[in-house]
Amino acid sequence: MLHDRLLVQTAPDKSERRSNAGLVIPDTVRLATRLAWGEVIGAGTSARQVKTGDRVLFDPEEQGEVELNGERYVILRERDVHAIANEVPEQGRGTGLYL
Repeated sequence: MLHDRLLVQTAPDKSERRSNAGLVIPDTVRLATRLAWGEVIGAGTSARQVKTGDRVLFDPEEQGEVELNGERYVILRERDVHAIANEVPEQGRGTGLYL
C-alpha cells in the first residue's frame, strides 16, 4: 500500500436485524448509515497510528472495493478510520475489546 492507504478485510454481516417488536428487517432497508469493522491487512508507509493486524471502525460509504484472489477488500485512507480497537488484558479477567 502507498502513502496513508489501508487495505482492510471486512467480515460479512450475517446477523439478522430485528425490530423491538421482533419483526425481521431485511438488508435492503436502510435506516441509517452503519459503521463497519474490519481488519487491516496492509498499511502504507505514511500511516501513523494504524498498523497491520489492527481492527478498525470505518464508514462503508467512504470506501473503495477491490477483489484479490477471490477475496473482497476495502481500500481506505487513514483519516477515514473512526476508531481502532485494542485488546487490553484486565487484571486476571482475560481480554476485552476497548476503543
